[in-house]
Amino acid sequence: MEDKSKQRVRRTQRDYTMAFKLSVVAQVEKGEMTYKQAQALYGIQGRSTVLKWLRKHGTLDWSKSMVHSRKDPKARETPVQKIKRLEKELEEEKIKTALLNKMIEISDREFGTSIRKKLTPELHEVFREKDK
Repeated sequence: MEDKSKQRVRRTQRDYTMAFKLSVVAQVEKGEMTYKQAQALYGIQGRSTVLKWLRKHGTLDWSKSMVHSRKDPKARETPVQKIKRLEKELEEEKIKTALLNKMIEISDREFGTSIRKKLTPELHEVFREKDK
C-alpha cells in the first residue's frame, strides 16, 4: 500500500510555458538572480535547463566561451554588482588620496620638504585660464 502523495512527480520541459521561460530568462539577465537561484526558486530540476533557455531565448551573446569567467569573478558580475564594486573602489581611492595628501602636508610642514612640484608662472597662468 503505497501512498501516491509521497511519490515524486517528474516534471518535463513541456510543463513550462513560453511566458514562464521568458520571465525566468529576463530575471536572470537583469541580474535579479542567478540561473541556479532561479532553478531553486521555481523548482526546475534540470541543471542546464535555465542555461538552455538563456541561450535560446536570451539577449546576451553566448557565442564566446564562458570557460575564462570561472577564473575571474569580475567576469560573472551582474551590472548591479559591478556598480556596487566600483562605487566601493572609488570610495577607497578617495580615502587613500586624502590620506596621501595629508601625509604630504605633514611632511612639508614637519620636515621642511617640498614634495609637491611648484608651478612655474607660465603653468600657473594656464591653470587659472582653465578654471575660468
